[in-house]
Amino acid sequence: MVLTELQRLLEDSGFQITSKQLDSMLAPDLRNLEVPRASVYVVDAHAARQATGALLGNILERYSSARLLVVGENLQESDSHALLRQGVKGILTYDEAREQLPRALPQVAAGGIWVPRSVLSRFVDSILNSAPGRRLRTESTSELSRREQEVLSGLLENMANKEVAERLHISERTVKFHVSNLLAKFGVRRRADLILLCYQRRNQGS
Repeated sequence: MVLTELQRLLEDSGFQITSKQLDSMLAPDLRNLEVPRASVYVVDAHAARQATGALLGNILERYSSARLLVVGENLQESDSHALLRQGVKGILTYDEAREQLPRALPQVAAGGIWVPRSVLSRFVDSILNSAPGRRLRTESTSELSRREQEVLSGLLENMANKEVAERLHISERTVKFHVSNLLAKFGVRRRADLILLCYQRRNQGS
């Protein structure tokens, strides 16, 4: 029923919709599921949290620059924070999706974020109040090398490593090296955390 409703909501979105109903809700099966490439993935999070996490992890392992939008019924704030840490860019309840999904989809597909402001604000606060977050607030991008600043700019535009490499006329392996250095310098594990922290700093005028 949810799949039919999502298809109805998106029929005039301008996107070519490919739907896939899952045969299994077991995490090991979802971790190994063959996933087609898409500009944006809309994932119904009605399954157990572990199963949803396995499916999202599978997609991101196959396509590191995948844009993910999750729709669920009773998403607690802790669930939303876990999804954001995993790299999800859009979060909607079923009720919100009925009204917002046609607008959220192109936003997420373009590299933007579609998350309730209160959820995103508390998520960023939780990162900023962590030890790595406090470190990032005191670090200055002026201490980065020119190339690191260029790579960081690409990350903030949600570009994939390959796209950054093409822009800077360097190898994808070199981009991965700089990304690893940036994550290490700012003490974060995922580029999503780094991006959110950098945007927060900009908003604070630091």
